[in-house]
Amino acid sequence: MKYFATTSKASGRAVDCIIVGIYNRGKLGVGAADIDAASNGRIRSLIKSGDISGATGRVAVLTNVVGVKASRVVVVGLGKPGGLDAAGFRKAVVTATRAIAKSKTRQILNCLTLEPVANSNPYYLARHTVECIGGTLYRFDQMKSGPKKAAMPLNTIGVAIAKRGDAGKATRGAEHADGIVIGMSLARDLGNLPANVCTPSYLARITKKLATGNGRLTTRVLSETEMKRLGMGSLLSVTAGAVEPAKLIVMQYKGAGRDNPVVLVGKGVTFDTGGISLKPGSGMDEMKFDMCGAASVIGTLVAINKMKLPINLTVIVPAVENMPSGTATRPGDIVKSMSGQTIEVLNTDAEGRLILCDALTYARRFKPAALIDVATLTGACVVALGHHRCAIYANEDTLQNELFTAGNNSEDIGWPMPLGDQYAAQLKSNFADMANIGGSGGGSITAACFLAKFTKDMNWAHLDIAGVAWKSGTHKGATGRPVPLLSQFLLSRAGALP
Repeated sequence: MKYFATTSKASGRAVDCIIVGIYNRGKLGVGAADIDAASNGRIRSLIKSGDISGATGRVAVLTNVVGVKASRVVVVGLGKPGGLDAAGFRKAVVTATRAIAKSKTRQILNCLTLEPVANSNPYYLARHTVECIGGTLYRFDQMKSGPKKAAMPLNTIGVAIAKRGDAGKATRGAEHADGIVIGMSLARDLGNLPANVCTPSYLARITKKLATGNGRLTTRVLSETEMKRLGMGSLLSVTAGAVEPAKLIVMQYKGAGRDNPVVLVGKGVTFDTGGISLKPGSGMDEMKFDMCGAASVIGTLVAINKMKLPINLTVIVPAVENMPSGTATRPGDIVKSMSGQTIEVLNTDAEGRLILCDALTYARRFKPAALIDVATLTGACVVALGHHRCAIYANEDTLQNELFTAGNNSEDIGWPMPLGDQYAAQLKSNFADMANIGGSGGGSITAACFLAKFTKDMNWAHLDIAGVAWKSGTHKGATGRPVPLLSQFLLSRAGALP
């Protein structure tokens, strides 16, 4: 993909498509005003006739506009004048892109970047533009037979800027977004693949392939025998009922010499039946998405590699299937973790924390500058925050604030959540050092408290992404979140933001 920033007027650019905006009460955006002047009032005429509107979500595609060099002009509603924020800007770009998704557009120029957007700048507006266009045009049809529908042949994305001095920032935003889109697309692909394809072994092969021929990347895959030797009894208890062997995948990106790495740990349950604590049948097909934490950290590493950030990053993925069988772990069984702590497994469907705790212990050997685990961990998180924000837990306020800010700036939003001894007390067991569940109240918090027992003396955070990792219903599919949040966090850590 090619990117450019321009101060040229919208009407004078000979591209396949220009995106402009109008507000309520007929107020024209900057690009729309130029198009209207060049076309002898075409846009105002259509507003008057009711064919186009400034209402949020409204869109019209104009072709063969007299006085305009572009083949298409997409006019999108921006709502109340002065009320456009980053979320509204992103929605407008998505709406405009959907309107031309089936066209043969090769070049897009977004003139919405000339509008006043609250708490934003040319870097973020360009980044939002590329992320939204790339995300909207994503499709998953690998598993469908027959000829594939032709994708839009888009090869160039431009953004309009008011000052020539902003060109560098805008171009950098677009290039960073390119890496994020690539990472999100991979994360979505991995999440959307069925569990009979995307197994722990498949993830191992994919991650090895990513490192092949790449001097900055290495991948090592530990077998069950190696994990047993390390004492990962908690992780191995989850895979005890499965035929498919577990894998512990370790990927390393070296971009900053000998600096201590940021370590991301992603939950990789490629299918979760619940084990002996079997889930209800309704909606169980969506449990292929229980590896979206793993998919997101792999996608983030791919994004950072594409950006060539000056930072060291290690990604650890404990990959398993949670299956019921005669060899499966039972409720009431006690297992020993790599840390030496014992766990009473009261519910085999609370398996994510059982694989993460050993992976977090293993992460100590890398002496992380920061350690962040990412997991579709609890339904309780969905009850607390819905499908809009992920939950952000941390044992240190600075790290939690970093992640919260990264979510706000990337529009991949999260919300700070508490830890505390009163919640950790719910994990007490009569027979082991702890239980793997803490009762019905505060389920997302007690899950985080469980993980906190394995991260003492480390700068650790936990993202519960159960509500944001995928969508159900007619738009069912993986979202690729929180690749933007994690990428923003790493961009900031690497000092790569303008």
